[in-house]
Amino acid sequence: MLTDTHVHFRGAMTPDDIAGLVSRASVAGVGRLVAVGCEPDANAAALRVAAMFPECVKAAVAYDRSLAGTGVGAGAIRELILSAPVGHVAAIGELGLDFHYMPETAEPQQALMAEQLELARELRLPVIVHSREADQETVALLSAHARQWGGAPNRIGVLHCFTGTESLARQLLDLGFMISFSGIVTFRNADPLRAVARGIPSDRLLIETDTPYLAPVPHRGKPNEPCYLPDVAALLAKVRGIEMAELVIQTTANAEKLFGW
Repeated sequence: MLTDTHVHFRGAMTPDDIAGLVSRASVAGVGRLVAVGCEPDANAAALRVAAMFPECVKAAVAYDRSLAGTGVGAGAIRELILSAPVGHVAAIGELGLDFHYMPETAEPQQALMAEQLELARELRLPVIVHSREADQETVALLSAHARQWGGAPNRIGVLHCFTGTESLARQLLDLGFMISFSGIVTFRNADPLRAVARGIPSDRLLIETDTPYLAPVPHRGKPNEPCYLPDVAALLAKVRGIEMAELVIQTTANAEKLFGW
């Protein structure tokens, strides 16, 4: 049973759409999903799916970099989490920095991320972190977070959809974070990323689809779905020189540990 640790459910999806996606995932051997928010509609959708399928879906809620400087803050996320049924919210995410698309809001992005990291420490919840072209700033914020983290050492968080260097991966591992790989690792030009993936310790490795984005080979050009996660898992198993069953066991155990299943 695989766990897709990063799925975005769009607010426009009907209950039948959601049920179909979850059913197709189950048939493909993907038995658990983390429904990840990033803005108000996506947060509401994540909570709705977790309520519909509490046995196999947990939610994560946060405000991402696109809302930096708009006046939103961690207080609203705190209210969402505390008003949800116990156990429905497993993490704060996705949060983080993106200086590729939004370099002009670099400072408010960092302020919003720092505020939500503080909330994660208060509630002892792991964080799901996005970082693009902001390695130095991301590591600085996460280093400060790790120094003040009072929760379980193995539940501090994950850098999702990792596309960085071996150096960045090592810095994150040293801080206690897990590393998650998406369908990008299957892309033709991803040899450097596959080399990084080969060296991630087995107890720190997670996998995801980042649905509906980044469909893996051989599904490029289609909307991504959790049912495509086995293609990511198979590629990673091959790269790491292990059997698929071993990778399933490792990544499932890591997801259970981080998200509290």
